[in-house]
Amino acid sequence: MQKTSARLLSLLSLLQARRDWPGALLADRLDISPRTLRRDVDRLRGLGYPVVAVKGPDGGYRLDAGTQLPPLLFDDEQAVALAVALRTAAVAGAGIEDGAARALTTLRQVMPARLRHRIDAFHVTAVERSATGPDPRAGTGVLLALSAAVRAREVLRFDHAPPYPAYPAYPAYPADIGAAVVPPRRVEPHHLVTRGGRWYLVAWDLDREDWRVFRADRITPRTPTGPRFTPRRLPGEDVAAFLTGRFRGSETSPEWPCRGVAVLGLPASAVVSHVADGTVEELGPDRCRVTLGSWSWPALAAAFSAFDADIEAVGPRALREAFARLAGRCARAAGDPTARRDEGL
Repeated sequence: MQKTSARLLSLLSLLQARRDWPGALLADRLDISPRTLRRDVDRLRGLGYPVVAVKGPDGGYRLDAGTQLPPLLFDDEQAVALAVALRTAAVAGAGIEDGAARALTTLRQVMPARLRHRIDAFHVTAVERSATGPDPRAGTGVLLALSAAVRAREVLRFDHAPPYPAYPAYPAYPADIGAAVVPPRRVEPHHLVTRGGRWYLVAWDLDREDWRVFRADRITPRTPTGPRFTPRRLPGEDVAAFLTGRFRGSETSPEWPCRGVAVLGLPASAVVSHVADGTVEELGPDRCRVTLGSWSWPALAAAFSAFDADIEAVGPRALREAFARLAGRCARAAGDPTARRDEGL
């Protein structure tokens, strides 16, 4: 028979692996008597594990939820998965970085060397935020409130901060004029999504009668929440594709609304690392054909112009026209008085 401490760990591992255990089967797996099993269960209860007795013909036990978090037991795969998740959370911008880092330190201290080496080889790099701009982290309380409203399917009311603070050069209105009161947004929350290190709420705006995407770090939830609602069908029924499409200026497709082709006077190897979701085709040692997408034709022309090289616009015609307008603007910016001004813009 195993020593008591080893037997308790084995019992805890079994209770975590399955919801309900018949007493006879559990005693048989541990190779102990039913009386010893009852004593071991009492020892686990004394350590804070909420083991409850299950009524039935054979009787049994279940590891239930308690009022405090007891020590947990993980297998190798669970421990590695948890450590990776904690290391990612430590740089995710969700307002839980300190807690995640401390939890990872605690977990790493008790890991076997074979697992610790795997975790130490996993690195996550966070892009440093601007020191002058707002901190884009959403508070843990906000994320939990949004997630709860999504899960409960309850109408959410919240204040939404503008994307940019009031410009200091423009003073506020005098006090006797009064400030406009901005009513809270009322939405049906459908998805809480993380993208590029930021959290977003995808919701149906009840006042605007349309789908909207809100930055979670700009949301201040109001309480209480509203009535329950029946979820609407998200366009395309794929939240990732929907969110990508909104960021790319499209209402119905995740594809860029504007795509064009140009030949750059650079080797393909010098271009490919700077093209995220486009394509690069080598045409020679110093030429390549590049296909890019953007939310507008002027923006697409500017994206091609960001490469310090000669450009040959292949098409479509809208891209060539955008290059012509961009060339005029650049010429006027350089002080050319003969540059033709854009028409119809």
